Amino acid sequence: MPAQRGRVISCRRFGTGFPSPLDGGEKDLASALRALSPERPLDAAASRDLVRDALVAARPLARVCTPIQEGMYTRLQGYSRKTAGQSLGREEPTSREVYTPSGRGVHTLDQATRPRAVCAIGAFDGVHLGHRALIAQAREEADARGDELVVVTFSPDPSVVLAPSHPQRMLLDDEARLRALGSAAGVDRLVVLDFTPGLASLPYDRFVRETLGELVDLDCIVVGADFRLGAAGAGDVAALSELGRIDGFDVVGMELADEGGAPITATRIRALLAEGAVEEAAGLLGRCHYVSGTVEHGRGEGTGFGFPTANVRVGEGVALPAEGVYAGYVACGGVAWPAAINVGKPRSFSPGEQGEPFLEATLLGFKGNLYGSRVSVVFARWLRAPRTFGSVEELERVVLGNVDWVRSTLGEKNVELAGEVAS
Repeated sequence: MPAQRGRVISCRRFGTGFPSPLDGGEKDLASALRALSPERPLDAAASRDLVRDALVAARPLARVCTPIQEGMYTRLQGYSRKTAGQSLGREEPTSREVYTPSGRGVHTLDQATRPRAVCAIGAFDGVHLGHRALIAQAREEADARGDELVVVTFSPDPSVVLAPSHPQRMLLDDEARLRALGSAAGVDRLVVLDFTPGLASLPYDRFVRETLGELVDLDCIVVGADFRLGAAGAGDVAALSELGRIDGFDVVGMELADEGGAPITATRIRALLAEGAVEEAAGLLGRCHYVSGTVEHGRGEGTGFGFPTANVRVGEGVALPAEGVYAGYVACGGVAWPAAINVGKPRSFSPGEQGEPFLEATLLGFKGNLYGSRVSVVFARWLRAPRTFGSVEELERVVLGNVDWVRSTLGEKNVELAGEVAS
């Protein structure tokens, strides 16, 4: 049955009790990661699944919109992207991109062929378990109505425009977020709107009627119960429901999925990462957290101890975990290597020494050269806090101890990642 307008439903049933790739699915992911040890190591299959899940491998997406103004093709990893300008009565146009998973065909969205649709709307940073619950509920609504499910999101993240002096640190970069949304179960189309000051100042009713209305024949909107849309955030569930009463669409506001008595939000996950609690963050994400960057030349201390190291420069605005040492993986080109990962200032022999923040990974089972390569660094387990060292011998002893823990727990051979992986 179609939803009643303005219905608010609970999604507690979409908690974090999802099967884990570890322990045969018997534990939630956070508990399974905390339990990792040399006495309870991962086998090759579990390592592969853990890394693949973390990297949010996605099917290619195909463009399905007809441009109003011809834009430039921007090649993104795994799919094509083409922008279309649309005037919203502001000085700047708002670009629009529409994708559909490959294999479903390429269609034109125009007034004659607009699909009858349920729209799930949000920024979806991290595409965490709460977001997946919302998309699953939207899929149920679409199935009950015989509609398509269209996910609508924004690029860049709205915080970049609304709070430019202190934008949020992102759990996924733009490309990875779109890939994760496009590969989410049951999504028929993904609409990406360029979030500009003009779009931010657009009243919510005009956004629904002029922007969504051009793309789809709107049947239902599914959003979080705390969602706000349009200028000054005036478009909450109540306001959208009243607009739906006038225009003939329904609104479902979902209570936020919770875990441990607190809602699953990107803000909560960022706070966990800032504490170094990568296992708990993984439990809310439904996967291990990862960051991507380019390998640069570093001091090569790990190489001096007999192990190759990768110094990774990540982009600004990326949510790095707290300073410290972690166990995880470095992935590149369909292969991942177990690694001891150091996040923070360069290793020092005096508390007074200073340096720029960095990410350095000591790789096991790697032979070759990654300089200039783009890699993904997956954080599986916290090992220790940062510290200073009194000597090179002490530094070597501690580093080798970290490496031994990784070798005994995650292995010392590369992990082949069958299929396409975002790195």
